[in-house]
Amino acid sequence: MEQKECKPFVSADSNMQELTLRAVLLGVFMAVFMSAANAYLGLKAGMTIAATYTTAVIGMAVLKALKGTILEENCARTVGSIGGNIASGAVFTLPAFFITGIWQPFSSTSHYIVSTIILIAGGILGIMFVTITRRILVNNAELPFPESVAAAEIHKAGQQGAGGSRFLLWGMGLGAFFTLLAKFKIIAMKWQCLFSLGKGSVLLRGPEISPAFLGVGYIIGPKLAGINFSGGVLAWGLLAPAIAFFLHYNDPAAVSDWANEITFVWKNYVRYIAIGGMLVGTFYTLYKMRKNLWDGLSRSIATLAHGKGSGELNVARTDKDIHIRWTFIVVLLIVAIVFFVFNWFANNPVASIIAAILLLLLGFVFAAVSGYLVGIIGVSSNPTSGLTVSVLIVVAFLMVMLGLQGNTGIAAVLSVAAFTCVSVSVAGEMMQDLKAGHILGCTPWRMQLGDIFGVTAAATTMFLVLSILHLGDIKQAVAGKLANLEKEKIEQVVYQGSHPNIAPKAYTIAEIKQLPPEQQNEILGTNAGFGSERMSAPQASLMAVVAKSIMHKKTEWILIAIGMFMGLALILMQVKSPMLVSVGMYLPIDTSFAIFLGGVFKGMVESTCEKRKLAEADKEKINNTGTLLASGLIAGEALIGILFAALAFAEIEWVSKAAAPSYLPSLVCIALLGAFLVVTSLRSGKKE
Repeated sequence: MEQKECKPFVSADSNMQELTLRAVLLGVFMAVFMSAANAYLGLKAGMTIAATYTTAVIGMAVLKALKGTILEENCARTVGSIGGNIASGAVFTLPAFFITGIWQPFSSTSHYIVSTIILIAGGILGIMFVTITRRILVNNAELPFPESVAAAEIHKAGQQGAGGSRFLLWGMGLGAFFTLLAKFKIIAMKWQCLFSLGKGSVLLRGPEISPAFLGVGYIIGPKLAGINFSGGVLAWGLLAPAIAFFLHYNDPAAVSDWANEITFVWKNYVRYIAIGGMLVGTFYTLYKMRKNLWDGLSRSIATLAHGKGSGELNVARTDKDIHIRWTFIVVLLIVAIVFFVFNWFANNPVASIIAAILLLLLGFVFAAVSGYLVGIIGVSSNPTSGLTVSVLIVVAFLMVMLGLQGNTGIAAVLSVAAFTCVSVSVAGEMMQDLKAGHILGCTPWRMQLGDIFGVTAAATTMFLVLSILHLGDIKQAVAGKLANLEKEKIEQVVYQGSHPNIAPKAYTIAEIKQLPPEQQNEILGTNAGFGSERMSAPQASLMAVVAKSIMHKKTEWILIAIGMFMGLALILMQVKSPMLVSVGMYLPIDTSFAIFLGGVFKGMVESTCEKRKLAEADKEKINNTGTLLASGLIAGEALIGILFAALAFAEIEWVSKAAAPSYLPSLVCIALLGAFLVVTSLRSGKKE
């Protein structure tokens, strides 16, 4: 295979400092922070962002102040960015254990231990797979690695005195500030209005006041943001009001609150249709990439032959991976861990052996594919959830054939999906970082070792972050509901649900207050936590529905089938991303609306650049500035969101007692944030 010679920024014979204590400690701190920020974003918006740019800028700013080297900066960025991908693997799978009813309650010592083992082992497995595939992929002249090149250019620009840390900090400050305004009810976070026509109604909602969602929309751009919003319009403008209309066509007066009814229909009918669309979108995405998938697989198999000498002493410093012997030892240890974890859920040694072998084979295949796709489209567009669903379906049907069923089978299958998702996600990010390091002249084995520290740090704290966000949301919703009941002097609530741990009877307010938060959430019907409107976790919900439908055979397949036909129709209409349309249907429309506005602001910047006929270098500078500003908005809101969730988790009173504010100032705030993104980005470039 023809390989491209690359002259690194730092020569191979250099002894420049690289894997230092300060670089690793800074990277570990950023890994924990970025994993928390991406967990917050993934649960609320169903999307995560590549952490490479953010960690590159922070690492560069801190280490330049400490007179660090460019290789130390790269080390800190690499260790830090991997945390965002641990979060992707976690939020796409772990909430599914709660949504399916397996982990009730979600937070416990045993669940923390199992989750942490899955995240650490899955992450390290992804790193080990990449040590086998790295050499042939980073030297492949056909792979542009767009995000890797951009990250390397940030480091190079820093050596010349240029830096973007101020843009990141401005974004974080404004993101935190506007989030605080909404939290303390100085401005309204949401707005909705019921518009009635004859026997039916349509529920109109404004964009949520969320700097993070604006930032996401800005990063993904106007086309993808528009596609995502089209799903929201389809769900809330067509399907939910139409289904509600026909459900109550003969007796519309029986509906006392059409707003709640439309929301109920969206939650219990439309979202299952969206899941069907996501399934079709998942496999359509994989089908479109079939040539790249096959190339990635075949080249990774070829790498096994080329990589045998990767640990030899005569290999240049810039081409040394972790020795293949240690790689194989670690992989075998992780396969053993998979066996024990699966058997802990399934209590079936034969099925556990098969599951471990499947993970080894499919995990390597998809980790290689993930690295190859990152070389083409970058981490941000890597179809991690699609690859994971494929593994989940294969494993689920095999487990059914082996006699596993019910909750035991669901839990076991989800554990394999979690291992795979983390491994694939980390492998993609690791390959991107290794390419950037290849350009800069870093040592691969040091980057791989450093990422093990980042994976361990992020994985150790990830379950705690998820628990705080989940239980904090529940406690906040429950506290508000109880306060309203006491204000209305309602003394008891009748529970008629089917939760296995809750008896269907009348509960007094005093009895409810003594129950665990998740049981309070069920009895009061507050619909908070994982899978709720405020914390939708769409990918985890997809995993939960697929696993449950295969194992229990009780899912309303008609709704999923309708969604699959809808996904097929979108493909026939040549919609660019049927998957993104379905995700937009699954999200509250105020979320996708805010993301859409972020895309509109990015569109303004792009059109202005075209009108000014700017040079490509200036366009790139404007784009990088906007990305850093948007990343700062996301990080700022995530920081405040996690802080307030922690306060609610600790049952510390913080809710403002002020009356509901007007939504008009909120629109002004959105306009100000948009103007900030557009004007600041454009000012960073020059007119030709």
